[in-house]
Amino acid sequence: MSQTSRDYSEKRDFIRMRVDADVVLIHEGDDISGVCIDLSSSGMQVEAPRQFAVGDRLTVRIDSEHAALSGLEAETEVVWVRPQDGGGQKLGLTIVKMK
Repeated sequence: MSQTSRDYSEKRDFIRMRVDADVVLIHEGDDISGVCIDLSSSGMQVEAPRQFAVGDRLTVRIDSEHAALSGLEAETEVVWVRPQDGGGQKLGLTIVKMK
């Protein structure tokens, strides 16, 4: 299927970059390890080992492995949830504020 034949609602507004990076999700004082699958200027897709709900607010931290580069820290909100085998979830997060 070509890009022009897709329904407009399926097109992404922002380019996503695949990252597969370890992240820390901070929710109500708990640090939860996860994996950022992809990242765009407005959000990210994350795999998490526990359950979250649409509307939950999470702080996401991606530490840099390079001393010359600072990591990323953002306040996010869960906008979609997809259950995964084993009790985890894939989460769609929108970035509310960069720190």
